[in-house]
Amino acid sequence: MEQVITIWLEASIQAHDFVASEFWESKSIDMRETYIPSSETYVYEEDGIIKGFIALYNNTVAALFISPSHQRHGIGSQLIAKSKEIRSKLELTVYKENHNSTTFYKKCGFKIMHEQIDTHTGYPELFMVFP
Repeated sequence: MEQVITIWLEASIQAHDFVASEFWESKSIDMRETYIPSSETYVYEEDGIIKGFIALYNNTVAALFISPSHQRHGIGSQLIAKSKEIRSKLELTVYKENHNSTTFYKKCGFKIMHEQIDTHTGYPELFMVFP
């Protein structure tokens, strides 16, 4: 659990530099005690080190985070592929300003359905679905 929370926090701060890091830090307990335990979580591990994870809540990709030092090595693609094996439909939200993730999800076959405002931060996010 601690490796997953560390990856989530580090990757969240890096990917969402438009949101204050204190916001992400304030959500660590919720991730540890509520969100991760209530999700079906799969980790990518090599040599005993967790390098990334995906958390599914029903058909929602609730979280997909890769350790910043291991990004762009295909780990996210493998975790999405695993999710597609076990779910016929997937949905997610991603911050509109997070261009790298938006591009990644489009490459994985997700389509933008609409834009909405994240109630926690007030920033625009995209609701995407697969297929």
